[in-house]
Formats: sequence, C-alpha cells, structure tokens
Amino acid sequence: MTMLDVAVIGGGQAGLALGYHLKARDLTFEILDAGTSIGHVWRSRWDSLRLFTPAQYASLPGLSFPAAPDTYPTKDQVADYLQTYVDTVSLPIRLNTRVTALRRDSEHDGYLLSTIGATIAAHNVVVATGPFQTPFIPPVSTGLADEVTQLHSSAYRNPDQLPPGPVLVVGGGNSGFQIAAELAAARPVDLAIGTRNVTVPQRILGRDIFWWQTITGLIGAPASSRRGQWMRRGEGTVIGLSTRDLRRAGVTLRPRLVRTHDDHAVFADNTTLPVPTVIWATGFHRDHSWINIPEAIDDRGSFLHSRGISPVAGLYTLGQPWQRTAGSALLGFVQHDAAHLADHITAYRSTQSGN
Repeated sequence: MTMLDVAVIGGGQAGLALGYHLKARDLTFEILDAGTSIGHVWRSRWDSLRLFTPAQYASLPGLSFPAAPDTYPTKDQVADYLQTYVDTVSLPIRLNTRVTALRRDSEHDGYLLSTIGATIAAHNVVVATGPFQTPFIPPVSTGLADEVTQLHSSAYRNPDQLPPGPVLVVGGGNSGFQIAAELAAARPVDLAIGTRNVTVPQRILGRDIFWWQTITGLIGAPASSRRGQWMRRGEGTVIGLSTRDLRRAGVTLRPRLVRTHDDHAVFADNTTLPVPTVIWATGFHRDHSWINIPEAIDDRGSFLHSRGISPVAGLYTLGQPWQRTAGSALLGFVQHDAAHLADHITAYRSTQSGN
C-alpha cells in the first residue's frame, strides 16, 4: 500500500486551497471527496443563492475568480470556478470517495482511511469537510401533522417547488433571511427568529463590507483577539438584509418557535399560526462519528483542535468558522489557514521522515 504524505478529506474550497499549498511544497497527497463532481455542494443549494463576498475577494491561491469586481457570483459560477481550479492547478482528487472511518496506523506512523472498496494510508490527514455536513431539524418539528409540508433549507431550490399558500421559515441566519425575502415576493411569509444575530449591510459608504474588513484588518483578526471577539458578538452575522428590510418586503417576524401541534406553530410570545408549509433554515450538525480516534474528539463529538491543529500528531482540520480568523471558512480567505497548515505539515513531515 502506497503511503501518502497527506490525505485531505473534502474537496471543497478548503481542501482545494490546501492542495495548492501541498503541491507547492512537493508533498504527495490526494483529495478525497464524496461528491460526484467538483463543486457539487454549491450546485445543490437554492437557485438564487449568491456569494456575499464580491468576486475580487473570492479567489483561491493561484487563480483569480473570473468575474468583474464588485459583482456577486452565483452558486453555479462558484461551482464552475472550483472545477476550473482543479483543472488549472492540476490537483489529484478522487470523487465518489466517502471516507467511512479514520483510524491510527501506529505501525507506519500514520493513518488508515476506509472508503467503499479501498483503504488509503497517509502519514498526515486533514479533515476539510466544512461546517455544512448533516442538516439539522429541531425536535419541535415532530409535532406537525403529516399533511404539513416540511423541508430543510438544504433541500429548498425555488418557490415553485412549494405548494401554494403561506410559508413559515424557521431560522434567523443568512439562509432564513434570504429564503424568507425571496418567498415574500409572491406569498405570505412568517420568519421565526430564535437567535441573536448581528445584521450588517452589504455596502457602507459605497464600499463592500469585505473591503472595509480587509483594509481595517478585521477579516484577519485572530479569533481570540479583542477585535475578533467583538466581531463574534451574538450568535452569528447576517449580511445584506436586516429585519427592517424583511418587514418592508412583507415578511412577518416572529419570536422563537417553541411548540407545534397538528398544523399550528406556537411562538415564545404565546401567539399561534396555522402553517401549511415550513422551511427549516436551522443549520447543520458536524458529524465526526467516523473518526475512530478518541483523543481527537471531545465529549460532545466535536473535533478537538487549536487553530486547525489536533492534539493528535499528524491530524488537522481546515475550513471551520473562526478556526483562526473571521475568514477561515470563506472562499477567498481560507487560503491563509491552508498555508498555515501546509507549513506545519511540512515541518512535521520532516521529523517523520528523519530529514
């Protein structure tokens, strides 16, 4: 069995950015992705989705995003760009390769990765599967009757796939705000918000928010710094839409959804609402149950790391929100974390090989 220097699990923007830096350092590696095509995660999102980051801030290392500055690429443009990136940089990637188990291989100072039909060996492993893994629908959903249409935001594509009539969107993050605004153009929409998110405009004084964050250094502020902690206030950040914008669009805002029964929703203010259709924009769970290394996982099942570096030698993660900075999970900024990990892996690989 050939032993790779590095196995990268996940072929999204994080895994591809890391591949660029690993290739520049002459390390042997493969990127393993469960999807059928490059950019499949982007293509599977709702039809009207666009990046928050303008094109000039959406590039991976070595290849500029092919769109005019201050335009906001569509999800399919992003997927096309990722495919072009793999072809241009010539990265070794295996599609249709889901890693089902990861365990240590102490005999060869490395790891064994189980996939359907094959086992892959590597001295180092980077988990770059991102934060959007398993759709989360809260237990409160179980009180709804069978005739109520329910779907998670990950399954939402456009308004035409929904039955006619009112919609309740649950979730106060970017997905919830965007989907509610889109649906409100042609039907009654209520949005239940149970989180304390900060809302910021897309543009301030004629400049995009990412321009301001870049020139002020906020986008690169360490997560543990005072500036980083200020940016992380609340439970998240919604860009480009405010609650005022939603009200103007005709969306009725509701507090946290606390209970459902039959075809009714009950909110924290004790108001009720009949709900023929519910969209759960309630986020995702990370799933690390396939990592069979107890020292790498905490009591809640989360990957243990400090700025992407696991306490288990040779094991890393990449592309997590606030892994090092505000830009850690973003298309145009993950390359900085990728370079940091590539340097660490290169140094550690030297000790492994005895050079």
